Amino acid sequence: MPKIDQQFVEWFRSASPYIHTHRGSTIVVYFGGEAIGSEKFPNLIHDLALLSSLGMRLVVVHGARPQIENRLEINKVSQKYSKGLRVTDLEALSCVKEAVGATRVEIEALFSTGIVNSPMAGAQIQVSSGNFVTARPLGVRDGVDFCHTGEVRRVDTQAITRRLDSGEIVLVSPVGYSPTGEVFNLSSLDVASSVAVALEADKLVLLTEGNKGIDATGQLLQQMSQKDVENLLESDSSISELLCALTASKHGVERVHLIDRAISGGLLLELFTRDGVGTLVSAAPFDAIHQATVEDIGGIMELISPLEEAGVLVKRSREKLEIEIKHFTVMEREHAIIACGALYAYENENIAELACLAVDPTYLNEGRGELLLAEMEKEAKELGTIELFVLTTQSAHWFIERGFTEGKIEQLPHKKQSLYNLQRNSKVFFKKL
Repeated sequence: MPKIDQQFVEWFRSASPYIHTHRGSTIVVYFGGEAIGSEKFPNLIHDLALLSSLGMRLVVVHGARPQIENRLEINKVSQKYSKGLRVTDLEALSCVKEAVGATRVEIEALFSTGIVNSPMAGAQIQVSSGNFVTARPLGVRDGVDFCHTGEVRRVDTQAITRRLDSGEIVLVSPVGYSPTGEVFNLSSLDVASSVAVALEADKLVLLTEGNKGIDATGQLLQQMSQKDVENLLESDSSISELLCALTASKHGVERVHLIDRAISGGLLLELFTRDGVGTLVSAAPFDAIHQATVEDIGGIMELISPLEEAGVLVKRSREKLEIEIKHFTVMEREHAIIACGALYAYENENIAELACLAVDPTYLNEGRGELLLAEMEKEAKELGTIELFVLTTQSAHWFIERGFTEGKIEQLPHKKQSLYNLQRNSKVFFKKL
């Protein structure tokens, strides 16, 4: 019997929902010139090739700042900046062309690797690059002529889409062209956000130098709303990756991921695990709360079964769940049910039972229970309920800390009193709404 790597098997199974979800989606991936100079860069190319082989439509946008600076230094061309932007005169433009061209060729060469016993063996990746970006000059700002430094004017989405439809990876460099044939040096982050917005991409992934989505204590923020990003930028407006993420999010890109490039396999971990390793910027909440449907029954059963076995919850059959599904509310994260609860209103008594409140152990002590409780209290009020009650054997303190007070069985609705299980000996708690 061969030795089986069960951990790998379980991981592969857990990744399958994300493989299905991402297949056919359009993803724009950005990395700076620093990544290209890293010894781990071939691993990143391998990961991108894997995404392509799994059916994702990839647009790769690269930077070239270190390469341009190196070329300027070699050619002894002075570097000029104004407000953080490079002034690209004719001498500097020549260096930009050389650096960007060489960088693009290097990336294409790595995508073309097909050595036996390597991650790229048999990949046969086709990479397409070209004049996809039309640019215009920044012009003169505050008295400074930026010469051939420009900004994105238009993205040729039809040309990019044709190549994606053919199964190619599209490679976009940080240069643009004008209708008059001029070449402009562009911000690679500006290119990345503009391409993602123009293509209406499903995701924009920014591989950054260090973690950019961190709070004042240095902790990584797994999720940020547009407002959260704006607040963070108020204290530090120089985080260009966050500005890029905010711009893309506000212009329709539903999910923008910021991942520290130094994390080995970070791109795969972010896309194929539930919580990822980076920061997600989105307009909509990451954890969606909605009324349960029959499609959610499997997820609910998986969530509550361990609690039923432990005696924390009363056992419910699949048939009972199907009958009562309209009473359930669920919290969903990346297509997985991570919390649930049920609300049973007693007509003409202005009271409702809160039941089957459960949170995935992975997300305990992170406020998911409170969020779900608040949503269900809101739902109860909309039904005209003025009081909630709950029966519990092991979670008394949790409910007390959230405004419930202990009561007596005799205070329950008559119908509920008749169904009370003396063997469970559940405690009864009430809360006025």
